[in-house]
Amino acid sequence: MTPENPQSQIQAGRLAILLHGGILGATGKTGLSLLRYSQANIVAVIDRDCAGQSLSELTGINREIPIVSSVKDALAYHPNILMIGIAPPGGALPEEWWVDLDGALEAELSIVNGLHTQLIPLVEQRHQTNINQFLQPQQWIWDIRQEPPGLKIASAAARQLSCRRVLTVGTDMAIGKMSTGLELNKAAKQRGIRSKFIATGQGGVMLGEDGIPLDSVRVDFAAGAVEQVVMRCGTDCDLLLVEGQGSLIHPGSTATLPLLRGSQPTDLILAHRAGQTHVRNHPHVVIPPLSQVIELYENVASVGGAMESAKIVGISLNTYGLAEDVAKDAIAQVQLETGLPCTDTVRFGADILLDALLISLP
Repeated sequence: MTPENPQSQIQAGRLAILLHGGILGATGKTGLSLLRYSQANIVAVIDRDCAGQSLSELTGINREIPIVSSVKDALAYHPNILMIGIAPPGGALPEEWWVDLDGALEAELSIVNGLHTQLIPLVEQRHQTNINQFLQPQQWIWDIRQEPPGLKIASAAARQLSCRRVLTVGTDMAIGKMSTGLELNKAAKQRGIRSKFIATGQGGVMLGEDGIPLDSVRVDFAAGAVEQVVMRCGTDCDLLLVEGQGSLIHPGSTATLPLLRGSQPTDLILAHRAGQTHVRNHPHVVIPPLSQVIELYENVASVGGAMESAKIVGISLNTYGLAEDVAKDAIAQVQLETGLPCTDTVRFGADILLDALLISLP
């Protein structure tokens, strides 16, 4: 049971974010993005590891929202929607989460689920009933990762669009591709540029952005799914910012190539984490020098010359955890190494990258 427009319900609701281990861990990207970028009313964050601590001190996100240890404790702040903000490896639903999920359902909260595991059939199986009979009239569950209807094989149709199409790419997963696109979109709108951001993951869709959960699409139709949303959104803007996923370097990543094919980018922005030398959790996979990564992406984007070329015009450097002076030194080093403009878009804004995109206009 999902409402016709769940994103509007989220914007009007009182949200609690389920984020156990995610505030300081590697699996909290979705929830942290909601905390950083969502304009919705977030009333509680649920993370047993950080309960009682200051969100702003832990994350640098300028929001004072209480951190509690359970859904039961979050109910004191009167949420009506629970957002699952954790993305565990493989997108499976850990058994220990059911304490919080059952607590939310019993308290008549709606649930937004971005995991690969669909929640509605699990609830039906767990309670031996139809979901419409189990939920209260105002209550719903939104399983985000579902393949959109009417998909076709990609045909490079996005090349026909007159807008600039900027795809964020990266040296690893969970490295800042979405935040780079969102920060560029914000900077562009502040300058009066007709700009639009396309989400390709569950976090961006939860934020209310137009887009698709790309990793829920069968691989044969993945590039076509990207093409479909790019063609729909690219006719009424001058700058189209497409959220990247995964990395060509990551051995388990499959989303980058369909994004390149489906969006037919005119420009690329490369995201990298300062000081990272290997793909996370894969110490045997070395990240090449950035100059080689740049060459790799540009060659793949153009299919060795068979399609229009797309150049990396700037570097978005994730300096999270570094002191400001160390972060600025790292940015300067990358600029020296690549000859391209570089910044941490979250800490220092995206203007230098936007300037590079505008300079590249034909």
